[in-house]
Amino acid sequence: MLEQETGLLKRVTEKESSMHRLLRATALVMIVLAVAAVELAAQGADPLVGTWELNVAKSKYTPGPAPKSETRTYVVAGQDIKASSEGVDGTGKPTAASWTVNYDGKDHPETGNPNADTLSLKRVNAFSAKFTQKRAGKVVITGTRTISPDGKVMTITSEGTNALGQTINDVEVFEKR
Repeated sequence: MLEQETGLLKRVTEKESSMHRLLRATALVMIVLAVAAVELAAQGADPLVGTWELNVAKSKYTPGPAPKSETRTYVVAGQDIKASSEGVDGTGKPTAASWTVNYDGKDHPETGNPNADTLSLKRVNAFSAKFTQKRAGKVVITGTRTISPDGKVMTITSEGTNALGQTINDVEVFEKR
């Protein structure tokens, strides 16, 4: 009788052990999936995130000249989005700039932009934002950035005064790669 009880106890213990392993494995899988979901949500939360190529033919630069090319990259960095731009200006010179996207309405530094040294953004809705660029604390350019509902086209309209003192009125059209 004692042998039967010991065997029964051994089988119950093996079953419990097996159940514990299964439970631990299930919990681990759930944690991994939750972390992946949070990461995906953070990347997909703003349709701006990704790489954008300037469509020069669809863009308009007044007074010009239009750049020959530009590629912008936006990546999530904590609560911000880090932006960088590389291209070739209208005279054939390489360009590079970087800035931070944060919709708090506060001035954030820009580097590599001859027209402005700070940028502030305010979100209008999930697909658009208004921006203000300043140089030495003075507003020089204002505009809007709108992304199409399908997330494939970004249009940036800007008006103000460039570093040369010229009045600008630009419409830049970017396509997501």
